[in-house]
Amino acid sequence: MPGKDVDLVVIGAGLSGCALVAALSNKGWRGTIQILEAGRGPGGRCATRRRRDAPLWRLDHGSPTLSFQSEPQGHLLELMQSLEQRGVIRVDDDPVVGLDHHGAVVAPPDHPLLRGPRWRGIPTMASVAETLLSDGSDQVGVCFGERIQTLSRDGESWVLPGGACASNLVLSGTLLAHPRSLAMLGRSDVPLRDAVPERHDLLLDQALASIAGLNASIRWNLMLEFPAMDLDPLPRQIWLTPRAQQQFGVERLVLQRQQQGRLGLLIHGLDDGSLITPETQPQLLIIQEQRLLSVLPELLGSWPSLQRMVSHAHSLGVMRWGAAQPLEQGMPKALQWCSKARVGFCGDWIAGPGFGMAEGALQSGLDLAELIAS
Repeated sequence: MPGKDVDLVVIGAGLSGCALVAALSNKGWRGTIQILEAGRGPGGRCATRRRRDAPLWRLDHGSPTLSFQSEPQGHLLELMQSLEQRGVIRVDDDPVVGLDHHGAVVAPPDHPLLRGPRWRGIPTMASVAETLLSDGSDQVGVCFGERIQTLSRDGESWVLPGGACASNLVLSGTLLAHPRSLAMLGRSDVPLRDAVPERHDLLLDQALASIAGLNASIRWNLMLEFPAMDLDPLPRQIWLTPRAQQQFGVERLVLQRQQQGRLGLLIHGLDDGSLITPETQPQLLIIQEQRLLSVLPELLGSWPSLQRMVSHAHSLGVMRWGAAQPLEQGMPKALQWCSKARVGFCGDWIAGPGFGMAEGALQSGLDLAELIAS
């Protein structure tokens, strides 16, 4: 990790973190920024899997679209128009079908991610975050493969592993502030609470209390490569009905055509509630991969040519998304920026229009930029 002091550290290079960086630059904020991202590239849940052995392979292994509750307005509209004009996104009108518990094709279920307008990243979903990062100023540095597990403060500065100090800190996810870090990081405390004692920043106390009450669903996303073959027209997304989801433990299938006639397929597997810790996760990944492979032939019964090729499909492994879908309620927008501790929050888990969607993630980054730059 770079050891140079900066004005702002952003943990996470998903949509909200990248939108924040682009918006700060657009507002003329010229502070130095360091982004720390655990993955190998930007995107978060809109990331794209690439392969060293197949440079043209691109599989969006998280969200296949940018979903909105309603048509964007204001600064968010300006952002989406800019991305569309530059060819980074297009309106997603690709076929979406439903699948019932008998394996029959039906109308798609009524789901928030399907009700409003949608856009698709071009050529991949990661292109959106990549473009937003490039829209940032030349004072932005990015460090990938950097998983932060501790936070501390020295006076008024945030100190991160490696010796870097920052005047301001932004978390684009909840891991370092949510009690679930107890298990997922193998810790007995909450890193952000460790760094800032109670009553130092009353707004932060409220934010942490709100975050502690948040809930999100987990996904186990299996990535598959199908060999080159002649295929009949296929849907882009296959959403299981609620009863089918319960029966198969799968939310949806996403198909993504590749170069030379190959096909990428992503299975969004639902979680069964097993305890996830650093010790249990390796075995859980194996169990989930085997489970999802076992139900796939039945799920593809309505597409016989694809079903016949399941045994020839090559598994690219399972990605665990620890907060794939925020549930029930979000953190109030009024708690996004805690000025005394100089810490902010953004992500699709912030309450408001587009909660749990790309809309909410992008809007939260724009909103936080207003607060930081003011």
